[in-house]
Amino acid sequence: MVEWRYVAKGARAVPEPMATPFVWTAASWGAFVLVSTLDLLGALDRTGLALAALSLLAAVLGMLGRFAAAPGTALLCWALLNVFAAHPTGEISWAGHRDPGWMACLLAAALIGTATARVLSARAAYRRITPYDGAA
Repeated sequence: MVEWRYVAKGARAVPEPMATPFVWTAASWGAFVLVSTLDLLGALDRTGLALAALSLLAAVLGMLGRFAAAPGTALLCWALLNVFAAHPTGEISWAGHRDPGWMACLLAAALIGTATARVLSARAAYRRITPYDGAA
């Protein structure tokens, strides 16, 4: 049997994700600052550390943005990683054995961050909706 209930009027809306251009701007500047900092610390000789840090940045930015922003976020982080962390510095290149893995890692991090944020927002929205019991 189906029981109909009214939804309370005090339900709050789920917060909207940030605009895609803002997420991409944050990705480019954040990746630049992160790679520059790692370069100043002398940690760019191990690109795995830079990849892990940029993957974390992509995941955090994925939590703030939409699913449509994830590929651009991954591409911008990969470009900064490729230009500044891979040798020769300052030249963009494509290494068939390395770059597809880097791009997949960054894209997965951005998508996982976005999916996590959407699930958490949906759970929070579900918990905010309370059934109307008619006692008011």
